[in-house]
Amino acid sequence: MWTDQELNERINQTVEWLRKKVTEAKAEGLVVGISGGVDSAVVAGLCSRAFPDKTIGVIMPCQSNPDDQEDALWIAEGFEIRPLEITLNGAHTQIMGQVKKNLESRGYNMVGEKMSEGNLKARLRMSTLYAVANAMNYLVVGTDNAPESYTGYFTKYGDGGVDLLPISSLTKTEVRAWARMLGLPMRIATRVPTAGLWADQTDESEMGITYDQIDRYLLGEEVPPEVQERIEALHRRSEHKRHLPPSFELPKLKGLD
Repeated sequence: MWTDQELNERINQTVEWLRKKVTEAKAEGLVVGISGGVDSAVVAGLCSRAFPDKTIGVIMPCQSNPDDQEDALWIAEGFEIRPLEITLNGAHTQIMGQVKKNLESRGYNMVGEKMSEGNLKARLRMSTLYAVANAMNYLVVGTDNAPESYTGYFTKYGDGGVDLLPISSLTKTEVRAWARMLGLPMRIATRVPTAGLWADQTDESEMGITYDQIDRYLLGEEVPPEVQERIEALHRRSEHKRHLPPSFELPKLKGLD
């Protein structure tokens, strides 16, 4: 386990990396979506250290638990980040309403309706973050950790659509340790992880395994065979999320060289 000194050093290195990337991009600052969970709270803390006056925290309720919104505001205020609150309920309802109406009118069977509704929330949030970032010449900072990155537990072109990923090499245990070093309370560090895609949704129930199990697997520790099989299956299934879309290269026609 890391000592406090080592944790602080790693945090400082990440903060410097964020500054370097913003400079390289000729950008002005950073935008991060704050959900109220520990991952976005840690990233918000890193961003506020890197750019105290040029970090915007965007809170995007979308048929969300009011407690999430309250915690997100508390996190933004604690790190002295300028919060923007942009409600996405109307946009989500309007788009899904039209999608369902048109599909139903044409006789389509919506086998993935729940997933479609959930992923649309993540993609609306991504679009909102980029609308803010583009308007300010800022970069969008993502909040995916190592277990999420490895298993593909993120929405393609949703929370996976970002410019920078500062904590994607951290296990969930490490994220919680960083939270402590950044001064976040236990109630934030130990919140039940949820992507907020639908009511009562939790990460671990959806994945069918715990973050602790994924952490141990990623660290090379022994886990039950069924857990290993589940993690590796999720990794294989989500491989497409970790790469740019494949491009088909047409073969050159003879005589046209």
